[in-house]
Amino acid sequence: MSEQQIKITLAQLNPTVGDVTGNAAKARAAREKAKADGADLVVLSELFVAGYPPEDLVLKPAFQSACRAAIEELARETADGGPAMLIGTPWVEDGKLYNACALLDGGRIAALRFKANLPNYGVFDEKRLFARGPASGPVTVRGVRIGVPICEDIWLEESEDYENVVECLAETGAEILIVPNGSPYARDKADLRLSIVVARVTESGLPLIYLNEMGGQDELIFDGASFALNADLSVAAQLPAFEENITTLTWRKTADGWRCNGPITPQLEGDKADYAACVLGLRDYVRKNGFPGVLLGVSGGIDSALCAAIAVDALGADKVRGVMLPFRYTAQVSLDDAAKLAAALGIRYEILPIADAVNGFETILAPVFKGLARDITEENLQARARGTLLMAISNKTGAMVVTTGNKSEMSVGYATLYGDMNGGFNPIKDIYKTEVFRLSSLRNEWKPDGALGPSGEVIPVNIIIRPPTAELRENQTDQDSLPPYEVLDAILERLVEREEPLATIIEAGFDRDVVTRIDRLLNIAEYKRRQAAPGVKVTRKNFGRDRRYPITNRFRDFGKVLPEPDETLVTRGSRASAEAFEG
Repeated sequence: MSEQQIKITLAQLNPTVGDVTGNAAKARAAREKAKADGADLVVLSELFVAGYPPEDLVLKPAFQSACRAAIEELARETADGGPAMLIGTPWVEDGKLYNACALLDGGRIAALRFKANLPNYGVFDEKRLFARGPASGPVTVRGVRIGVPICEDIWLEESEDYENVVECLAETGAEILIVPNGSPYARDKADLRLSIVVARVTESGLPLIYLNEMGGQDELIFDGASFALNADLSVAAQLPAFEENITTLTWRKTADGWRCNGPITPQLEGDKADYAACVLGLRDYVRKNGFPGVLLGVSGGIDSALCAAIAVDALGADKVRGVMLPFRYTAQVSLDDAAKLAAALGIRYEILPIADAVNGFETILAPVFKGLARDITEENLQARARGTLLMAISNKTGAMVVTTGNKSEMSVGYATLYGDMNGGFNPIKDIYKTEVFRLSSLRNEWKPDGALGPSGEVIPVNIIIRPPTAELRENQTDQDSLPPYEVLDAILERLVEREEPLATIIEAGFDRDVVTRIDRLLNIAEYKRRQAAPGVKVTRKNFGRDRRYPITNRFRDFGKVLPEPDETLVTRGSRASAEAFEG
């Protein structure tokens, strides 16, 4: 490095939780690329060697030891005179487990920095896993003082529990901030990240590199989209989203500090970003868990059509199998549309009529059901017969069943346990029905870079415009049981994402009876959601990682406007505080 520049390689990569050897190999390959680029430093994301988030796996002593051994081996390799490496790892010191970042250089572990601010909200649960690290000064790489706040160290707002890591780094001489992140994707998250980084750059007067993980881990999607800002808030570099990328940036020291003019990749936004997240989530879940492919029930409806398109884009047509499971209520148009979909996507497609199975169940149950009227029980036998057959094919072939219920259905329980809810993963679990329509139309006009499916119209237009139906009885449509999806989804978004009181939703113009009914359905379907397959998170609050309600729960919001809190009833000094116990 000359006196006036430093080359920093951003390794936006896709680690696998628990694959310590594989993750270390990725880091090693990234360093070789950085070395070829003449870099001084290669940076990897938060807890990279472990994979993020490791959850309770990180508490296993054997796993902690494996991670340390990998870091020590990588450190020894830096004795070759090549670039230094900044890599995230769990680290045990003095009997405490830390979320750490290790600087490896000159054949040794040159420095360690520990995460000070541990997130404990939404999908994060780090306070029960890690000890809180101290705010520390910068590390030195080739004579340049680098501040290393780790993810949440730049996110939290001021509070009594907040350590201002960036302020500490600025005061102790940091020249550039490098932030390793494990920041999951959610709709409009890019704007939030940028606003946080702008605030930290403004406060510190320092340029900042935001290096994020890429890849799917169970329900979480890490979109990468790493970037850097100069001290004047101009964009120094922007890496692509939803793909691995290794980019070397050249930073030059000017009279106003360090500055970079790197590549800027346009970013996906809105529905395109959501679709790309669904593709990445399914791809990584299947590949990282070792499934040879997937299969799904293709009904001729829009949910299964969108899931089939996502599966082909994620894995390729040769790894996707569609199965039509018709009964006497299945319309000819459904059969025709399902066949057209399979042909357009190029997937293997079979028709397995289920009449013998359903009739067999009814014959077996006839003595038990004698004297009882037919009802939804018989309808659910159809769904459960389909679920059983799909799981049998999965057992025999090893292919994973993709389940296809959308967020609207998951919210109100419009799905059958051990029937259409069967499966290993659901790419549209966090996508409302109105969004399913939008994404289906979008896919016919566009597909993400790297998608393995064909271009053009892959979902027959008739599937998109036809009224949705479960086809469990004659002339059935979803709207027989539910309000129009435009109304349903608007209410659900307020109930689930915003957690608005019913009174507020009603005041916004929604019918009281409809709102209270949807709220009731949302509450009583919790037991179903606990048994649902995992699925891609794209909204601010998904079922499973974010929203965890008790199944046994008698609280109900009846839509009444409640009185304001009466502070006159609170005895002065009753709130516990340090002052209350003085003297």
